[in-house]
Amino acid sequence: MASVYIDEAAGSDTTGTGTIEAPYQTLGFAVYSQPTASYLIRKDSAAEYAEPTQSSLKKAKKTAEGIEKKKKKQEELEERERKAKGEEKEKREKLLEESKKIVLEEDPALPKAPKAKITHLEKHRGQRVRVFGWVHRLRQQKDIIFIVLRDGTGYLQAVLSGRVAQTYSALTLTLESSVELVGSLQQVPEGKTAPGGHELIVDYWKALGPAPGGDDAFTNRLNEKSDPSIQADLRHLVLRGENASSILRLRAYMMTAFRDALHSHDLMEVTPPCLVQTQVEGGATLFKLDYYGQPAFLTQSSQLYLETCLPSLGDVFCIQESFRAENSHTRRHLSEYTHLEAELAFITFDDLMNHIEDVICKTVDSLLANPVSAALVKQLNPDFKPPERPFMRMSYVDAIEWLNKRGIQHPAEDEQGNVIKVDKEGKPTTDGTGEVLMVDHKIGDDIAEAAERRMTDEIGKPIFLHGFPAELKAFYMKKAPVKPGQEGGPVFTESCDLLMPNVGEIVGGSMRIADAEELLAAYKREGIDPDPYYWFTDQRKYGTCEHGGYGLGVERFLAWLANRYTVRECSLYPRWPGRATP
Repeated sequence: MASVYIDEAAGSDTTGTGTIEAPYQTLGFAVYSQPTASYLIRKDSAAEYAEPTQSSLKKAKKTAEGIEKKKKKQEELEERERKAKGEEKEKREKLLEESKKIVLEEDPALPKAPKAKITHLEKHRGQRVRVFGWVHRLRQQKDIIFIVLRDGTGYLQAVLSGRVAQTYSALTLTLESSVELVGSLQQVPEGKTAPGGHELIVDYWKALGPAPGGDDAFTNRLNEKSDPSIQADLRHLVLRGENASSILRLRAYMMTAFRDALHSHDLMEVTPPCLVQTQVEGGATLFKLDYYGQPAFLTQSSQLYLETCLPSLGDVFCIQESFRAENSHTRRHLSEYTHLEAELAFITFDDLMNHIEDVICKTVDSLLANPVSAALVKQLNPDFKPPERPFMRMSYVDAIEWLNKRGIQHPAEDEQGNVIKVDKEGKPTTDGTGEVLMVDHKIGDDIAEAAERRMTDEIGKPIFLHGFPAELKAFYMKKAPVKPGQEGGPVFTESCDLLMPNVGEIVGGSMRIADAEELLAAYKREGIDPDPYYWFTDQRKYGTCEHGGYGLGVERFLAWLANRYTVRECSLYPRWPGRATP
């Protein structure tokens, strides 16, 4: 007879088979599994196997009997559960079959129920009303069905009981089904809560578009733990969630508030083209396409077109999509984003920054003064506080000094813009290995996103960072006057970025070159053919003036306002490198 092995240190009662290669862990389980065998046991892997003592064998037999009883009890329990499930299934099937005989009809003797949106229901309290929407939440309790209905304007609690809760449609109702509900709108009793402070006692209803259950049920396709790539693929379903819809709802109020603020400054809205044949921010970030045999691009900015409107329409703005072909996957970059841009005539650089500050503060004040949008801000960003005025202003030179004093460095780059890596001795490597060489900032460096955001977060309030070197900025930006004693030094521009905590840059603006000869020189310096820009250059030829403008990233502003980690949450269908669906 083959021996059964038990190793109390290394064996397993779960995966063991009793062989010397796969021993059991306990003698009791070995006796239960193979009751007529002979047994060899050891305390640890270093000891020799030996026969168990009579007393340990006697104890093991009692353990085996206990395991046997437990197994039988479990089998009996499982059998009862199977039987109960079978009876429940049979009962359910019978109930469903009976429910098919119940046909609801709206009682013509009841008062006529007017159709209403959920947001306007308060005036219908105590009356019969008809609402349409989607089943947002669903709970069945004995013979009562509780529904939270969503129609895009708000949420409504509805109660189905009696006959209306016994139909086949009621018993098979699923989340995200579209329904029509008719009933009496009643204020909820004191001590109880419901959206809007009322609930609908349904006397008639019907399912308009049933949603699937089972494996294809809404919650099986998408939930809070779904992988980000799945959430991106199912963005059309994510939008139905309270968080996503609240962000988009706040965005709508925010756009209205922006327009009101801009109108208060006498700016007129225009709609520039998205298909262009000139560049604004550099050719490397252009999406190129064939336009009836001609080269064309998706616009990076509408600024040049806005400038042409100044002599006829005065100060102008647009809210337009812009496109940047940057292979950037940061949490604040999109390939397509909503760009709020404005151009103002006969202003100074200080006027420009004062204007930007006022528009932002008026927009925030307007949102917080509106009870609906204020509630959305409170829901999404409970700790939000409006920015204090005046905004802090820090020059680029002072920012470089601020970063260096705090030891905030940036990756060193070679002349081609490649990050330099070094070995343990500090010598540059050429095979891509080694540690990134970190260096202090110096005048002429483009302050990296990470350093900029760290500075903003540490200061903890809005900052106008201004006076950037000309070589870092676009060709059309006006140069700042050279201060006495600084002739021959770096050339700076009258430009600014508005930085916000947790997000970084949300606005970029500058004064524009007003002199035609200076603009032509800028074209030449940047290697730009001036001919396609004739219409832009003409603005300096036919009555030039001092003017400036800015561009605000709508998704970034919303990310700051709603405290979102990434701007991808702030776009209806975000586009980033590799993502153009759905």
